[in-house]
Amino acid sequence: MTNPTEIIPGVIFYSYLATSRKDKVGFLQHHTLVLQVSGHFKLETAGQTVTMNGGQMLLIRKNQLGQITKTPLPDQDYETIVISLQEDLLRQIALEEHIDIDQKYIGPPNILIPANEFLAGYFNSIVPYIRNSSSILTTEMGLIKIKEVVKLLMHTMPRLKEFLFDFSEPYKIDLEKFMLGNIHFNLPVEKFAQLTGRSLAAFKRDFQKTFGQPPRQWLQERRLTEARHLIEAKHRKPSAIYLDLGFESLSHFSHTFKKRFGKTPSEFIGVNINAPIGKLAT
Repeated sequence: MTNPTEIIPGVIFYSYLATSRKDKVGFLQHHTLVLQVSGHFKLETAGQTVTMNGGQMLLIRKNQLGQITKTPLPDQDYETIVISLQEDLLRQIALEEHIDIDQKYIGPPNILIPANEFLAGYFNSIVPYIRNSSSILTTEMGLIKIKEVVKLLMHTMPRLKEFLFDFSEPYKIDLEKFMLGNIHFNLPVEKFAQLTGRSLAAFKRDFQKTFGQPPRQWLQERRLTEARHLIEAKHRKPSAIYLDLGFESLSHFSHTFKKRFGKTPSEFIGVNINAPIGKLAT
């Protein structure tokens, strides 16, 4: 089994698996439409948690950080069809349809789409390409299908026009609140700057003023401190937490942890949780 299968590379995907999996999605760059064919889907962002089962549809807003949990249900695998609504194509549609949005979208970032016969028919038209691996949508056909679903979404929920065609840059947002809510995502500093509506230089300047440390140093310290708490106080296994804390591998996590606290994460299991952190560092 391949997961996911790219029906059109970078645009339309088919996701299929038979075991539960949690994906640290990280940065969701484009608007994304997800049709849940079967199984249970859960999206968690800093400000919203959305779940859905088979037959439901979710529109996910661009420029978010999130985590997705994919869970098969009894007697059924997990299956989704995922469509990336990339900005270049949306801009082209806006020109063709004479759509001009002069205000920033301020509604919820993730919206469950009410089911109707038109959207159900649309997704059914894609299924044959998924079920027959030898039949692949051409790029031209795929772009037609993208335009079709955009129009169907606006027909179903007219207010989605502002959602889909808001091409403005992110506002300069509360840096402290955003970073505290998203420390677990392993992203470059440049991406954090973009998401907070700042240039890289402004982000580093504001960050130092807010937290008293450079971004990379602060992120690592916060993640390691939380890791120690989870291991000592919650008795979590290092192998079960390193990905959720934004570390790329268990070996990298263990090396960084030992460098900070003088012991490997495994050696901290059962350590007195009241011991001062500073005295454990080498």
